[in-house]
Amino acid sequence: MYLDRDFRGMGKPVKKHTGIRHFFAAASYSLGGAKRLLSEAAFRHELMAFGIAMVAFVISGATLFQYVAMLVLFLLMIAFEALNTAIEEIVDRVSPEISEMGKNAKDLGSLACLCLILANAGYAGYVVFLSKIFAF
Repeated sequence: MYLDRDFRGMGKPVKKHTGIRHFFAAASYSLGGAKRLLSEAAFRHELMAFGIAMVAFVISGATLFQYVAMLVLFLLMIAFEALNTAIEEIVDRVSPEISEMGKNAKDLGSLACLCLILANAGYAGYVVFLSKIFAF
């Protein structure tokens, strides 16, 4: 449930929508999340890397399946980056002082993102540099 902006957390609940209104409300929340994620430098770097990978896929003659697999991996990376950013926002709100628990939460979110970055980079490297060598 989304609350009106109130920094004490005591805002009035927003009325929930149903039907087609719910669809458009959910879409607007997702667009708001995308806008917030674009303000993260790490996400902008990941977006640029995806663009570079797509150019490399075109040059290397990747198959449709390889494009789809790369897109799925990239969408997973976006999802993990969004969750990591959400964790950071919550930790900063709930525990503005430096705490071991807050640090652990942020570090674990960062590790999840790193795992997906490595999966994306590994797959892109395979498609661009090794797939022709190991083609059957």
